[in-house]
Amino acid sequence: MKRLRPLATGLIVAIACLIFAPSAWAFCGFYVAQADTSLYNEASQVMIARNGDRTVLTMANDYQGEVQDFALVVPVPTVIQPEQVNVAESTIIDRLDAFSAPRLVEYFDEDPCYLPCAECIDADPSATIDRLTEESGGAFQSLAEALGITIEAAFSAGEYDILILSAEESNGLETWLRQNNYQIPTGASEVLGAYIRQDMKFFVAKVNLDEFDQSGYQRLRPLQIAYESPRFMLPIRLGMTNAQGPQDLVVYLLTSQGQVEVTNYRTVEVPSNADIPLFIQDEFGPFYSELFQRSYEQRGRNIAFLEYAWDLRGCDPCAADPPSLDEMRQAGIFWLEDDMEPWEFNVFITRLHVRYTRDKFPEDLTFQETNNRRLFQGRYVMHHAFADANEQACLAKKTEYRGYALSDREIEYLRQSHQNYIAHEVPERFEREAKNLARLTGRDLSTIRRRISAEVPQPQPSVWQLRYPPQLP
Repeated sequence: MKRLRPLATGLIVAIACLIFAPSAWAFCGFYVAQADTSLYNEASQVMIARNGDRTVLTMANDYQGEVQDFALVVPVPTVIQPEQVNVAESTIIDRLDAFSAPRLVEYFDEDPCYLPCAECIDADPSATIDRLTEESGGAFQSLAEALGITIEAAFSAGEYDILILSAEESNGLETWLRQNNYQIPTGASEVLGAYIRQDMKFFVAKVNLDEFDQSGYQRLRPLQIAYESPRFMLPIRLGMTNAQGPQDLVVYLLTSQGQVEVTNYRTVEVPSNADIPLFIQDEFGPFYSELFQRSYEQRGRNIAFLEYAWDLRGCDPCAADPPSLDEMRQAGIFWLEDDMEPWEFNVFITRLHVRYTRDKFPEDLTFQETNNRRLFQGRYVMHHAFADANEQACLAKKTEYRGYALSDREIEYLRQSHQNYIAHEVPERFEREAKNLARLTGRDLSTIRRRISAEVPQPQPSVWQLRYPPQLP
């Protein structure tokens, strides 16, 4: 009996520098680590490509258990036909996750004894129905009709058997689904009824075991649906009915204009662009988990966090290479032409992270595309102090920059620059990093200070006074 690799449970029960944007250069740094969806035990991922009224929805199957027990029920606004369903490769969602995940970057301090130019020193289908009917002993379609269920379409896609259903009332739909071994949550009738009243259809999928065994895959691949509808939304309520605590949902929204916002809940940027201590490099995952939970609680537990908003033509710093044209097509981006050059790609990615519970998110998520193309990322910065900030490094400037002995004025400039770096810039930054970490995570400030002092190499003190003693009157 084939069993899937454990992943997570959640929504699926229901459903280098940017060369094209000079304004982004200020972000340049070295990518070190990322906080991807592997941090969360209860996480779902959905990818939505949207242009005009056309939507391509890709759902990652975060399912654990026996393959034959898998069932997916997703409300959709229209009847879905076979040509509108595709089985995608899971790698495309993995790529977008890696590309857009909150990231840790590092900078290295410039030489504090750099000597500028002298003058600058002072400047600053039917076969499927037949097979399913045969497998059910002939009761498959007749039972549906008796319960007010209409099978609008039936077809296969890869390892999945797909049905598109409409229903007259929720109890009949729930009964039919259960009798056909669709494991839907207890108490789903109320939520199903809400969708029926909105005249929505139901995209229902089960695994075709023979096809799955022949596929050779060890995990179920994402299902991708394309449809036309003015509704720009994502149904999440059905997935809450049997949720055991908060669920994490990461949505990758791919559009042609700009950022996407949630219209029925607040959309808030995740805290970002903070200097943090060097030791966070070894614990970036736990750090971001603490930061997200603290922000989630402080904001009332009912908001959507913006974790990334960027043009897909580039990144800064890059946690992964930008998706290729072929990968963008796999993601459902249908408006790109084959003869387009990379700089002509009009694709904007918005990564939204929602942690939801039944009481805090009583409505499905509705979205709107905006013209806002402001670039944003969850980004956390480490700074390495200059390793050779000492007397010898500073004195070396007399040959490196001049080839002759430094003037008294140049020596004084170097001395002041070096001492200011040692006495003020580095200690003040350490204190700022400690306070940022305490503010973002709730960790004890005094403990953070001790760790910085014990674990982070400190610049060596100056011996300028020995070589250049103060002038006596």
